[in-house]
Amino acid sequence: QVRLVESGGGLVQPGGSLRLSCAASGSIYSSYVMRWYRQGPGKQRELVASISSNGIKTYANWVKGRFTISRDNAKNTVYLQMNSLKAEDTAVYYCNRVQGPAEYWGQGTQVTVSS
Repeated sequence: QVRLVESGGGLVQPGGSLRLSCAASGSIYSSYVMRWYRQGPGKQRELVASISSNGIKTYANWVKGRFTISRDNAKNTVYLQMNSLKAEDTAVYYCNRVQGPAEYWGQGTQVTVSS
């Protein structure tokens, strides 16, 4: 089993920044893919970004350079740096990890962008 714990969400003004963290613990494999998803009010969950154990990063087209995914393997932690935040970025952000045949989800962290 793997436990994922997100942190770093909160209330931020439009144009501001937040950094989300996702710490993994438990039966950690060295080969994995970790992803950030989000689900806005009344919307379906959507993929934001992913990073693999070999460092390959992918982003949703709408990110357009505003978000950066990174990792600290020593801490088993993945980050999502979010800049130039907009009201439409308001959502619950979820961390996801796939390793072997298993998939794990965190509990989510709320990001609210509002003045």
